[in-house]
Amino acid sequence: MLIRAGFEITINSVAEMPLLCALSPHPEEVRPVFGDGAISVAPQAPISSYIDLFENRISRLTAPAGPLTLISDFVVDDDGAADPVDWNARQHPVADLPDDVLVFLIPSRYCESDTLTPDAWALFGQTPEGWGRVQAICDFVHNHITFGYQHGRPTKSALDAFREGNGVCRDFAHLAVAFCRAMNIPARYASGYLPDIAVPYTGPMDFSAWFEVWLGGRWHTFDARFNTPRIGRILMVRGRDAADVAMIMSFGQHNIESFEVWADELPATLDHDAVAALVRTPGAGRLPAPAHSA
Repeated sequence: MLIRAGFEITINSVAEMPLLCALSPHPEEVRPVFGDGAISVAPQAPISSYIDLFENRISRLTAPAGPLTLISDFVVDDDGAADPVDWNARQHPVADLPDDVLVFLIPSRYCESDTLTPDAWALFGQTPEGWGRVQAICDFVHNHITFGYQHGRPTKSALDAFREGNGVCRDFAHLAVAFCRAMNIPARYASGYLPDIAVPYTGPMDFSAWFEVWLGGRWHTFDARFNTPRIGRILMVRGRDAADVAMIMSFGQHNIESFEVWADELPATLDHDAVAALVRTPGAGRLPAPAHSA
């Protein structure tokens, strides 16, 4: 299946300022078939990119004073399969973990796994190791946290979400990551696009956060917010937590004036030219994003 994804975000800055944007599809995991997922801006400004420590593609630019619109639009070819499930995936002893995985056992800014260790072992110490334990963590977080945009804030951590019992998708991911690390399961934060495919409409599109764990010698996707395998995830970034992969990191003051995200399955009847015509190109101006009906 073909999935069109992208965004249009307008910010307004009081003065010229550098920006780092973690808003491109992951270069090792996502291969767009139309567009490349790069960011374009209006008014035009020079943009460069680099690959960070976690293999994410980061765009770098200097925003002028006043409004600046960030645009990305691309199409990926997805196999249509839901997130894989492997109940036989085993948990590895810490001594057997690869060197590059160990960093995802360590507490991080938003995931205070050391503070949450007593709670984690009280809640999950009797669960079966491996996939079953991670699923038990997802079940708990899914039921413990009430979702609501009014509950989100930039400084909210896993410990805060645990104590307050509410949050946004990144809080679900942070708490699940912290509990996994407390149980000696390597876990990392991930975010990207999650279209409503084969599920009821969940509301206006936004970027989504989930997490990945190291079991059975590889990374696996889990989602504590929705707590069910989903179709069509498009990974943008991974890191220890959201501090590593802020969508827009500005070195100055700015406000977000508009924020629009889309991720939609395209009709199978569209031919190559019709799909290509949908994708906006740098400098082409605004095109309507796909519409949903509730």
